[in-house]
Amino acid sequence: MSVASVISSVSDLPLPQAAVLLASAGVPVFPCVPGAKNPLLKPDEENPETQLGGFHAATTDARQVAAWWRRWPSANIGVPTGAVSGVVVVDVDRKPGGDGFAAFERARRAGLVPGWLAVVRSASGGAHFYFPADPDRPQRSWQAAKAHVDFRGDRGYIIVPPSAVTGSGAYEFVAGADRAPAPVDAARLRYFLDPRPDPAPHRMRGPICSEDAARLAAWVGLRAEGERNRGLFWASCRLAEAGLSLSELVDALAPAGERVGLAPREIETTIRSAYRAAHAQPASVAVRGDAPQRPVRLTGQVLS
Repeated sequence: MSVASVISSVSDLPLPQAAVLLASAGVPVFPCVPGAKNPLLKPDEENPETQLGGFHAATTDARQVAAWWRRWPSANIGVPTGAVSGVVVVDVDRKPGGDGFAAFERARRAGLVPGWLAVVRSASGGAHFYFPADPDRPQRSWQAAKAHVDFRGDRGYIIVPPSAVTGSGAYEFVAGADRAPAPVDAARLRYFLDPRPDPAPHRMRGPICSEDAARLAAWVGLRAEGERNRGLFWASCRLAEAGLSLSELVDALAPAGERVGLAPREIETTIRSAYRAAHAQPASVAVRGDAPQRPVRLTGQVLS
């Protein structure tokens, strides 16, 4: 049973019972500080054989979990993300310093957010969107601080209901699956939220001209392995923002993508995603269009 499918059934239970039920359902868990998010276990505590601490100590051994929560009955429940649990999470923050829902909606309108498994309201009033992990493609955790959106993947973890954070609130199950759940492309989502543009020499002022497109194409052609797709996405966004049509983007940048070894289908997908991203418009609500039939309600906001 997946994390997302079992969370709704434990949301209203006492913490010790919820932790044991999660472990019994095959969800690895570990104890966190009561009223907080940091792990309780240190590498040399409670695991003398393995010397594992923090989220590395997560287990589905119901007896071990029951023993932890007998010792710390108010401990919050942590679940590691990525391949170990089968889920990754897009964490949309809502704090006094900023709100990530607008950025999440822009990414969704750009086609970068597939169907999710579940939605959980976080203690701060934000939201955790659960997606299935891709077993063939490990994805590490990251933060897009300016967008107020984080990604919890391999070597990351989340706090799950019915945990609560002192002074903030409780984690609450909000809604189940939206459409057909699918893995999220975390790298592409990150590039969209936090593009970190490369070189000032490629910034264009005024109307686009053929020389600008040629320089960007040449720049894409010099990208090293690991940066090729990102470089193509960034260059496509810049040219789309400057007014080029989708067909003009393909004409200008597809040859450069082929020169660095990208497959034609990947080139087309990347350029199309960049074109949509460049023309995405902010919205006043977090989700519209092909969202769940039942509205997803968060405090002060409706995802419909």
